[in-house]
Formats: sequence, structure tokens, C-alpha cells
Amino acid sequence: MSAKVLLIDGYIDEPASLGVPPYSSPHIRAAVGAAREGGADATLVTIDRVREGRPLPKADLVAVLAGCAVPGRYLRGMPASIKEIRCLAQEMKGFKVLGGPAAYEIDALSDLFDFVAKRDAPAAIFDILRKGEATDRWRTLEEWNRWLLLGADCVTGHPDFPQPLIAEIETYRGCVRYRSGGCSFCVEPLKGRPLFREPEDVIAEAARLRSLGVRNFRLGAQTCFISYKSETNGTETPRPNPEAIEVLLKGVRSLDVDVLHLDNANPAVIAKYPHESRRILRSIVEHCTSGNVLALGMESADPRVVEANNLNAEPDQVLAAIRLINDVGRERGPTGLPYVLPGLNFIIGLDGESDDTLRLNLEFLRKVRGEGLLLRRINIRQVMAVRREFKPTIRRSKFFKFKETVREEIDSQLLRELVPIGTRLTGIYTELKEGKHTFGRQIGTYPLLVGFNYPIELGRFVDCKVVDWGFRSITAVESPLDINACPIAALESLPSIGNKRAVRIVRSRPFRKLEEVGSVLDDPGLADKLAEFVTLR
Repeated sequence: MSAKVLLIDGYIDEPASLGVPPYSSPHIRAAVGAAREGGADATLVTIDRVREGRPLPKADLVAVLAGCAVPGRYLRGMPASIKEIRCLAQEMKGFKVLGGPAAYEIDALSDLFDFVAKRDAPAAIFDILRKGEATDRWRTLEEWNRWLLLGADCVTGHPDFPQPLIAEIETYRGCVRYRSGGCSFCVEPLKGRPLFREPEDVIAEAARLRSLGVRNFRLGAQTCFISYKSETNGTETPRPNPEAIEVLLKGVRSLDVDVLHLDNANPAVIAKYPHESRRILRSIVEHCTSGNVLALGMESADPRVVEANNLNAEPDQVLAAIRLINDVGRERGPTGLPYVLPGLNFIIGLDGESDDTLRLNLEFLRKVRGEGLLLRRINIRQVMAVRREFKPTIRRSKFFKFKETVREEIDSQLLRELVPIGTRLTGIYTELKEGKHTFGRQIGTYPLLVGFNYPIELGRFVDCKVVDWGFRSITAVESPLDINACPIAALESLPSIGNKRAVRIVRSRPFRKLEEVGSVLDDPGLADKLAEFVTLR
């Protein structure tokens, strides 16, 4: 009789891999595959099912994969908390394994689990089943590819399957900067020299997922996509391999996917090899879908902090990378957003910081804006003690003041240029209602939050037009918007309308032609303005 394995998906969130809905984590799929190859009957449940209080099946081995190395703001799915993980460990019977970033919470959790997989939970699960004991090792490349295929069908039980599920796919593990230890806060260099999956193996995994009904993909689980299949040769800024990336992207896009996005890139590599990087960016524009983001790990614009923490790139290199990505990728695509733009990551709390660090960070962002360059996303967070402890040097009040200044002065202006009033965005998936307001996002990497000031049915795709901005989100109305049938709140959202005019429009409906609206409002020019947003049915 085969062993029974219970895998609990606690929604992993870490720099090189997303697993919080709508994302499907590759670590979860690999764990299912490892359990199956180990001869077990594997059952996967999510932390949301646990929260519902539904009974969990008994198992010989229970593996909890959870933890946040880079916690963010979540619209729906919430990662498992330390308290929830502790409760699970206390309640479940059988041999208990902890994996994911939560494995680094040793003091809080290690005494509750029989084995803490600080390296690779799928490999530990496989060794327990096959060898009778856990080992703290990395999976081999062959195991990696097999397990991802064997566990692929677990996506059909994901709460967001088939839409708006995004399958996160790994291209390699490790970091080209492993010899020097890489950035002081990051665990990826601890995984050693990069181990690249071949393009055909990544494409085969995507094809398997596509056959199961997955339509959206992100090649996000890597430290630098530009460095994929590069010849490292001991250098920390290897020459990129445009040919391999072209094969990879073309192969995945040929599977008739709806979304193909990416994530991380090292700005120092882009700056050092602009010719090869330009070729790669052109492949990204050709084969990926618009709205794409390459998140650049800048972390700090303070040279002292860069040196003290062995960070990726100098500020001048980051600026060169931002310029190149803008030059190739800022053209607007079918989704209404540019094909690919840079994102920037800042981390506060690193070694060598002073109050001057915040000033230098802000000056850098002002320089970017002064050149008219676009950034799709600016992520500002405090360092987490995942790899080691950091001694705070900047008061929390100054951190929050810096963050507020960036949101007001930089983010809001970037958003206005990125999506001017009237911009049409396609494929907004409605996800959440708060009172009379509805919120949704496009499927993809770091999507914009779109708010509608009126109720819309959840779980459907709508197109919209932008009518206003927040600091990091937008307000929109559906497009097309039928002026004869839409809610009064939608009319109130339109530029130059407001409540009184919206009431007059509603009282005068139905209209046979838009010119009649101008007469009702005693302003014929408004009909022309409204024509950009409304239609007659």
C-alpha cells in the first residue's frame, strides 16, 4: 500500500518565485511530482481550504510549503501566517516537513516539525519516501524537470484555475554572483552557481500546463532573465545569450498562450552588454505580451550602501538599463500598456545607510523623471532578516516619509503618463467588491489595480477606459459604456460630469444619438467629450 502524502500550499512569496493567487508556484508542482515519483499518493490542499475549516485527510507525511521573503499587499489570497503554520504543525499527525521561506523561521517553528527543508522541500520529500530519511540537498536538473511534469496537473485544483491563474515557471536557480556571496540580504547566491534548465525543458513544462488548460505564464523564477543560459565563467556580469532566449520565448509563445510575462533582471548586465541586451529586449517585445515588467534590483542609489552590501549595480548602470528598456519597450501594445518597462526595487535597512541614503534615492528617481523615462513599478520595502540580521539605521518615521514622498511626487506622475485619461485597457479580471466599488486587474506581472465606482459582476473579464488616478491605482469605467443603461455611478465617474449632470442624463434617457446629451446638459461640447467614453445601444 502506497504512503499517503498531504501537501499544504501556504502560498509562497519570495524574490525569485511567486505563489500567491493568482500565481501557481513551481515549488508546489515540483513537490507533488516528487511525492508521486517517490511512490506516494499525494493530496494537495491550499491554506484557503484550511481556513474554511474543512477536514484534512490523514497522511503518513505532511509537508507545509509556506513563507514570505518579500511580503506585499494582496488583493485576495493571503499567505499562511506563522500562527497558522504553527497551528497546522500542532494539529497534523505523521512525519512533518516544513519548506519555503518559512523554513528560515527556525526559532519559531523548527521544534514543531520533524524536518526543516532549508534548501529544497521537494528533494526532501522524495528522499523520505525513497530512502526513509530526509536530506537537505538541492534537486538535480533531471529530477527538477521530471517532477514539474509529474506534478503539473495539480494546477487544476488551484482556486484560480483556469482563469485568472498564472503559472510561474522556473528557468534556473542560483545566482551568477555566487562566488562573492551576492547581495547581502538575498538567499539566491546561497544556491550556488546557476543551474540552467534547457529551453526545450521549459517549453515542455509550459506545453504540459497548456494542455491542462493554463493560458497565462510568467518566466519569473530567476535572479536575472537577461542572464539566462549565459556563460558565467566566474564573472558577475556574464555576456547574455540572445539566441537561447529567442528560442525559449518563441517556443512558449507558440503554445497559444494569453499572457507571457517575465520578472527579474540585473541592470549591471544590461548596462555592460547593451548590444546583446537590446536583442533580448526585442525578442521580449516580439514574443511576450504587453504590460510586461523587468524588475531591476537596484536596492539603493547610495554608493556606500552598494559597496557595503555587495549590491548588483551602481546607479549609473541602473540608469543606463532604464534608458535601454524604455527605448525598446515603451511602445503601447494591445493590452493598453507598453510592451515592456523597467521596475525598480528599493530596500531600506541595509548596512551603511544614513539619512543621506533616502535623499540619494529620491534624487535618482527625480533624474529618471527629468529624462522623461517611464517606470512601471517602484517597490520600496524594509529589509527582512532572512539571510542574516541587519541593524536598523534609519528611523521608521523617515522610511514612511520617504515612501510617501515617492508615491506623491514620482508614482502619481508616472501613472498619469503611463495611462492618460481615456486610455483603453483590455482584459481586466474583476476580483473584489468593497461596498459599491469593484476592483480588478489585468493578468500579468505587477498588474495595475483598477477600481470601478459601481458594482460589476465578479469573475469576469471587462475592458475599461481610465477616468482618474490614485498614487498607484486607477479609476475606470467599462468600455464600451452604454449611456442608456449604465449605473449612475459610472456616469458620475466620467470627466466633467459629476452627480448633478449624471442625474440629468439618467432622467433624460434613452438617447437616440449622443448630440442629445449635449442639449440635456446645456453644453454641446460635452457630447464630444463623452463620445470617447460612451456608446449608444
